[in-house]
Amino acid sequence: MTFVESAEPVDFFRTAHGRFSQLLEAGRVHPGLISALASEAFDLFEGNVTLQTEGLQVLACHKGCPACCCIRVTATAPEIFLLADYIRRVDATEAGAQLNLPGRVAEADGIACGLASTPRMAAQCFCPLMVKDSCIIHPVRPLACRGHASFDKMACIDAAAGREVNVPLSEPHAVMRSLVQNALQSALRVHGYAWRAYELIHGLHLALQMPDGAQRWLRGEDALEEALIRDTDWHGLAAAFDGLIGDGAGASA
Repeated sequence: MTFVESAEPVDFFRTAHGRFSQLLEAGRVHPGLISALASEAFDLFEGNVTLQTEGLQVLACHKGCPACCCIRVTATAPEIFLLADYIRRVDATEAGAQLNLPGRVAEADGIACGLASTPRMAAQCFCPLMVKDSCIIHPVRPLACRGHASFDKMACIDAAAGREVNVPLSEPHAVMRSLVQNALQSALRVHGYAWRAYELIHGLHLALQMPDGAQRWLRGEDALEEALIRDTDWHGLAAAFDGLIGDGAGASA
């Protein structure tokens, strides 16, 4: 696990940005760069969220609880391309082929593409990567899934059923997810890669249809632009990144 000594959010962001930048400077268009970036992001999250949650009550999240798996999930390009590669490898096995994960993703995308969390929950559009209440891609699940953690299972179930309840979520998980994801996006932007966030299932469907999608992204193309999250102020976020990382480190939006 990768630990960051400072608990100050700005210091953590800058340290994480630096770690991602080192990988980007060393890897450039190397195919292994995507896996390295995602692994660093997951390690930064898992190692440091453990420190930030010491002494808190036990989470209600556990294997076999898919209650929150019908909300909209956003992810960066490295996370999506890593996940697409993982699904291809699962699908290449005899047992995995029976699951037909690419087909499940395509079907779910046809139903939920463009929907925000509330209409997704109303339509009960559960994640196609959940099979018999188990997350098939759990080892490579994106930061958004890792950072959504609840202290009350029944509140999650009620919310997923459309009832208005206050779900008690873990703030350290949400903050750590945001810090790590934003640091990754900031570093990607500085080094000339497509850095914004995408709707996970639509982006994954696109990636699974593009055998060269990862290579196109490594060359600087926004291969997943069709799945871009449109309700975010990307120019404002870019300016915020520049302010956090200091003069001379920014890039054009």
